[in-house]
Amino acid sequence: MLKQLIFILLTLLTPGLSFATTINVGETLDLTSHPVGYIALIIFAIAYLFVMAEEFTHLRKSKPVILAAGIIWAMIAFIYVQNDLPAATEAAVRHNLLEFSELFLFLLVAMTYINAMEERLVFESLKTWLIRKGFGYRKLFWLTGTLAFFISPIADNLTTALLMCAVLLAVGAKSPRFVGIGCINIVIAANAGGAFSPFGDITTLMVWQKNLVEFSTFFLLFIPSVINFIVPAAIMHFAIPNETPESSVEKVDMKRGATVIIFLFISTIVTAVSFHNFLHIPPVIGMMTGLAYLQIFGYYLKKTHKPHKNETQKDSFAVNVAGDVHAFDVFSKISRAEWDTLLFFYGVVLSVGGLGFIGYLALASEIMYVDWGATNANIMVGILSAIVDNIPVMFAVLSMNPDMSQGQWLLVTLTAGVGGSLLSVGSAAGVALMGQAKGQYTFFTHLKWTPVIALGYFASIGVHLWVNESMF
Repeated sequence: MLKQLIFILLTLLTPGLSFATTINVGETLDLTSHPVGYIALIIFAIAYLFVMAEEFTHLRKSKPVILAAGIIWAMIAFIYVQNDLPAATEAAVRHNLLEFSELFLFLLVAMTYINAMEERLVFESLKTWLIRKGFGYRKLFWLTGTLAFFISPIADNLTTALLMCAVLLAVGAKSPRFVGIGCINIVIAANAGGAFSPFGDITTLMVWQKNLVEFSTFFLLFIPSVINFIVPAAIMHFAIPNETPESSVEKVDMKRGATVIIFLFISTIVTAVSFHNFLHIPPVIGMMTGLAYLQIFGYYLKKTHKPHKNETQKDSFAVNVAGDVHAFDVFSKISRAEWDTLLFFYGVVLSVGGLGFIGYLALASEIMYVDWGATNANIMVGILSAIVDNIPVMFAVLSMNPDMSQGQWLLVTLTAGVGGSLLSVGSAAGVALMGQAKGQYTFFTHLKWTPVIALGYFASIGVHLWVNESMF
């Protein structure tokens, strides 16, 4: 059993979107026992260790995985050329590039909208409103958690977590205990909220784009997601100081056009869903169409721009009165996308495209989904996602493409989404908040509450198995 777990962990460290066993590329070679296969596993495992150590090495995570992807495919291609099968390798690589391009463009549009709303001070305005209200620590604990839960399905869990953490840091400067526990609550809530929406997390997005679960079906995970958030929050509530911090009078107004951009973002989501559900074309086409909405409105903002009376003002968070200091530029918002993250996806997708093509994910699928059973395997996926990160784990599951019911696909979507909350390093939200609330929210601060978080994790699984029993 221990050997199987080690093998599964190594394999899940090497995820991908390729479905090598279903690509029509002619003859393929089983390289799982070939030296190239072993070397490929080692190369990507080393690359991923660098990814996990990014906080200490300051080496951007995209760099090692992009290098690993190139080396892995070069080794595979060399073997296939020796066996006079170059077309098979080419077809597999092109398939992976198509998978990546869909994910890349989808995320690029979403990131551009988030950056545009941030520049228009949408999130800053919300933050200062919360601070001005003068809520007590316990009320703020529940308010930031609830907002994180409901904002993350639209704005993604990372952006939501950073916004809510900024509120905690602003009002809890004199209470590190409140900030630490509040950050844990935000990570749990943001991950739970992202689990029941195709737009809330990369993992749910991938499952939706693969037509494995319909858009509306994801909302069957709403109740299990609520349970995942509420159970640990209810217990942590009693550890929050029953005090009221000093309020602030600071006010930030949203910039001109902010409300319209919010509406356009919602319209873009509707367009993507409609293209996918009614026209049966990839949702990324709808997202790119939505980018045009923002570009055209950005053109209007630029043409009607009236410079602020204080042209020398440099503060990007200045209250907007007569106009903006700088004209709106949509391409500057695109340039602010998380390019390291997008390139990291490229390395991950291409690396597992190779490892799946070699045959390792088929072996892992046999062990997990045949020997263990789908339910146990999907629960383990969530636990592994706390160590490895949920994105690569879900890539691996999609690559295995096990034959499962809708209920099981919803289960793995849930566990991969909320399992990352078990450890602070298990999700992008947790890693980001450790940097934002340095010294107040740490790995060990989170670890102390892991048993409570695990209680919510297994409670949400139990509720899903009960409430959505007909889906299995």
